[in-house]
Amino acid sequence: MSAIALCVTILLALVTAASAQQTTIRDGSGRITGTVTTDSNGTKTFRDSSGRTTGTATRDSNGTTTFRDAGGRTTGTATAPRR
Repeated sequence: MSAIALCVTILLALVTAASAQQTTIRDGSGRITGTVTTDSNGTKTFRDSSGRTTGTATRDSNGTTTFRDAGGRTTGTATAPRR
Protein backbone atom coordinates (compact mmCIF):
# COMPACT_ATOMS: atom_id res chain seq x y z
CA MET A 1 0.00 0.00 0.00
CA SER A 2 1.43 3.37 -0.91
CA ALA A 3 2.16 6.01 1.71
CA ILE A 4 -0.69 8.21 0.43
CA ALA A 5 -3.18 5.35 0.54
CA LEU A 6 -2.04 4.49 4.06
CA CYS A 7 -2.48 8.11 5.19
CA VAL A 8 -5.97 8.24 3.68
CA THR A 9 -6.83 4.94 5.36
CA ILE A 10 -5.64 6.21 8.74
CA LEU A 11 -7.55 9.47 8.39
CA LEU A 12 -10.72 7.64 7.46
CA ALA A 13 -10.30 5.30 10.40
CA LEU A 14 -9.79 8.14 12.85
CA VAL A 15 -12.99 9.91 11.79
CA THR A 16 -15.05 6.72 11.87
CA ALA A 17 -17.40 6.56 14.84
CA ALA A 18 -16.22 4.33 17.68
CA SER A 19 -19.44 2.33 17.51
CA ALA A 20 -18.68 1.21 13.96
CA GLN A 21 -17.35 -2.32 13.80
CA GLN A 22 -15.96 -2.33 10.26
CA THR A 23 -15.32 0.25 7.55
CA THR A 24 -14.57 -0.62 3.94
CA ILE A 25 -11.90 1.48 2.19
CA ARG A 26 -12.34 2.06 -1.56
CA ASP A 27 -10.21 3.77 -4.17
CA GLY A 28 -11.42 6.46 -6.55
CA SER A 29 -12.88 3.83 -8.88
CA GLY A 30 -14.85 2.16 -6.10
CA ARG A 31 -12.60 -0.91 -5.79
CA ILE A 32 -12.12 -2.25 -2.27
CA THR A 33 -8.55 -1.58 -1.12
CA GLY A 34 -8.94 -2.64 2.50
CA THR A 35 -10.92 -2.57 5.71
CA VAL A 36 -10.65 -1.07 9.17
CA THR A 37 -12.13 -2.99 12.09
CA THR A 38 -12.66 -1.50 15.55
CA ASP A 39 -12.63 -3.86 18.53
CA SER A 40 -14.36 -3.35 21.88
CA ASN A 41 -11.27 -1.56 23.28
CA GLY A 42 -11.23 0.94 20.42
CA THR A 43 -8.18 -0.55 18.68
CA LYS A 44 -8.43 -0.17 14.92
CA THR A 45 -6.97 -2.96 12.79
CA PHE A 46 -6.17 -2.16 9.16
CA ARG A 47 -6.29 -4.93 6.55
CA ASP A 48 -5.52 -4.89 2.84
CA SER A 49 -7.89 -6.15 0.16
CA SER A 50 -6.61 -9.71 0.69
CA GLY A 51 -7.40 -9.59 4.41
CA ARG A 52 -3.78 -9.34 5.56
CA THR A 53 -3.23 -7.13 8.61
CA THR A 54 -1.20 -4.08 7.65
CA GLY A 55 -1.25 -2.26 10.99
CA THR A 56 -3.12 -1.03 14.03
CA ALA A 57 -3.97 2.25 15.75
CA THR A 58 -4.60 2.48 19.50
CA ARG A 59 -5.55 5.61 21.47
CA ASP A 60 -4.43 5.88 25.09
CA SER A 61 -6.12 7.72 27.98
CA ASN A 62 -4.14 10.90 27.21
CA GLY A 63 -5.51 11.04 23.66
CA THR A 64 -2.31 9.90 21.96
CA THR A 65 -2.82 7.47 19.09
CA THR A 66 -0.01 4.98 18.48
CA PHE A 67 0.33 3.42 15.03
CA ARG A 68 1.97 0.02 14.61
CA ASP A 69 2.85 -2.00 11.53
CA ALA A 70 1.81 -5.62 10.94
CA GLY A 71 4.78 -6.80 13.02
CA GLY A 72 3.72 -4.71 16.02
CA ARG A 73 6.53 -2.16 15.62
CA THR A 74 5.58 1.44 16.43
CA THR A 75 5.62 3.52 13.26
CA GLY A 76 4.31 6.80 14.65
CA THR A 77 2.11 8.66 17.09
CA ALA A 78 -0.41 11.47 16.88
CA THR A 79 -1.73 13.61 19.70
CA ALA A 80 -4.95 15.57 19.45
CA PRO A 81 -4.78 19.14 20.72
CA ARG A 82 -6.18 19.62 24.21
CA ARG A 83 -9.39 21.60 24.46
